[in-house]
Amino acid sequence: MSLRWLPAAVLLLSFIHTSHSQQTYVNNTQLDCSDNSTTAFGYTCNGPTSCLSYITFRSQPPLYNTPATIATLLNSNPTAITSLNNFSSTSTAIPADTVVVVPISNCSCSDGHWYQHSAGYVVQGDDNYFTIANNTYEGLTTCQAMITHNPYNLRELEAGENLSVPIRCACPTANQTAAGIRYLLTFLITWGNTVEYMAGLFEGADVQSILDANRLLENDVIFPFTPILIPLTTERIKFNTSAMPAPPPAPPMIPVAPSHGGTGGSSSKWAFIGAGIGAGLLVMVLLSAVLVWCVRKRKVQQQHGLPLTKHSPKENNSWSVSSEGVRIAVGSLTIYKYEELQKATRDFSEENRVKGSVYRGVFNGDSAAVKIMKRDVSDEINILKQINHSNITRLSGFCLHQGNTYLVYEFADNRSLSDWLHSTTKNTKYDSVLEWKQRVQIAHDIADALNYLHNFITPPYIHKNLKSSNVLLDVHMRAKITNFGLARSMEETDNGKLQLTRHVVGTYGYMPPEYIENGLITPKMDVFCLGVLISELLSGKEAASRSVEGGGDEKNVAEVLLLSEMVKEMVRGGDNVRDKLAAFMDGRLRGEYPVELAYSMAETASKCVAVDLNDRPSVSEVFATLSKILSSSLDWDPSDELEHSSSLSHGR
Repeated sequence: MSLRWLPAAVLLLSFIHTSHSQQTYVNNTQLDCSDNSTTAFGYTCNGPTSCLSYITFRSQPPLYNTPATIATLLNSNPTAITSLNNFSSTSTAIPADTVVVVPISNCSCSDGHWYQHSAGYVVQGDDNYFTIANNTYEGLTTCQAMITHNPYNLRELEAGENLSVPIRCACPTANQTAAGIRYLLTFLITWGNTVEYMAGLFEGADVQSILDANRLLENDVIFPFTPILIPLTTERIKFNTSAMPAPPPAPPMIPVAPSHGGTGGSSSKWAFIGAGIGAGLLVMVLLSAVLVWCVRKRKVQQQHGLPLTKHSPKENNSWSVSSEGVRIAVGSLTIYKYEELQKATRDFSEENRVKGSVYRGVFNGDSAAVKIMKRDVSDEINILKQINHSNITRLSGFCLHQGNTYLVYEFADNRSLSDWLHSTTKNTKYDSVLEWKQRVQIAHDIADALNYLHNFITPPYIHKNLKSSNVLLDVHMRAKITNFGLARSMEETDNGKLQLTRHVVGTYGYMPPEYIENGLITPKMDVFCLGVLISELLSGKEAASRSVEGGGDEKNVAEVLLLSEMVKEMVRGGDNVRDKLAAFMDGRLRGEYPVELAYSMAETASKCVAVDLNDRPSVSEVFATLSKILSSSLDWDPSDELEHSSSLSHGR
């Protein structure tokens, strides 16, 4: 008896609620964050209000590969994880994709609707609800559940924010308890798993109880990377290796999940097409960016129906990507072995961590940045392969290992512009101040890179995610823009260079109004971001900040201040222009800047952030203006400022 992987044309059979039924199998509803099917929010409260339960988690080096780090992620007890899985200590390094059983001491029905276990997570880099739920937490939660439990909407997630993560867990029903079932374990399905295979993994588990617990029939279709409940009759939770069957060969095609009226159905059709790891060939077929975020995280089946091996063979120098048949020719990119990255980064040690998932590596005496990506990055690689510009971070190679992509970039010795302008770390080099000429040079470098992207490559690209944390500074303090994960090519239409998207994502303060309100993407989107960056360089202020006002009955009322509005207000004219400029400029400059040139830069920034995109200049116009300001700034002598500044007095 097995759950089958049926041809795409075969429809799912209706679920039948047996006398021992427990919960509805989630199917694929977790892949569509707008699908509010009840199964996406958790397992229904239909038993005791709380209980001890278990979940499984597959080790993710280098971030979550010890009992201690896994316990922190899942809010469990590291000592209990160590004992349960027979690890030697809480710091034991666990091989990638090893299934770890994690005890959940308090699976509770706190809201009266869904069983949940609460964990916490700090947003990193480009995280979003989908990637956190399906990549970091491996399907143990859903984006729908996370959105419900957090105050941030999907457009407002920023690095450093604390999220509540509701982990899926469940307690036995009265019928299950009467049948001798004491615990329920949430298990993540992967390629080729059958019900016999899952039953053989744990002592006390059997085929029929798994089917009943998930309201499944033996001919129903199950999907990779979805959770399934395994009922257990014993407290002794450990793998029954003597009875463990080998996973069956994964089929050449996984079925579509058709829409149907039965409970637990999916409102969207998601086709899982097999991707193979052959001897020296990795092939990944992408159906959509969202789907691949999940698929790329996991192991994939063997090509031509060969069985899935536990450890992937070495990757080869070709990689087939995208459902449209676009093939990335590796060309000058280096294909690194994972062992090379381990050696270069000292096994991704904390000492080598630069920030988030970026590590410093040393290859043949030269430094490089190694970035761990848990989402599809094929588009980013394809873009960077076409680019050859001194103000854009150069990609030198990549590595594919255990479902993760490791990108190897040139190293930015002086980290990000954001670190220099906004860092709160004391006693570091960021206590030093960017001087006027450095700031103008950085603005010029950014405009130069954008001008290249918009006008000098085919097809042209819109960066779409330009911000100070995505501007890196090299050893000579020259700017290089990075992070092309959201970049879009410019597609000519009858209406000009216009694109629309429903998936609005970005950082508040940098997104232009037409993008926030209508999802409109044009080159003027990058111009808006450039205007914000110029304003940051002038003022040292963040793109969006909060002020606290109080008095009377209203105290500590926070107001969001947008730098794009502040620079426009500053250049509107009127009296005391010099004073308004002085108040706007970064106090750390101590007034050591050419007032006329600073005002000209502010005027340029103000034009860039105009509400109407048609009122914004093109990036080539901004670049030309900044070139003139840079040339004048290089000739500027601070001692001449008193002589030349009198022209800007009480208005323009």
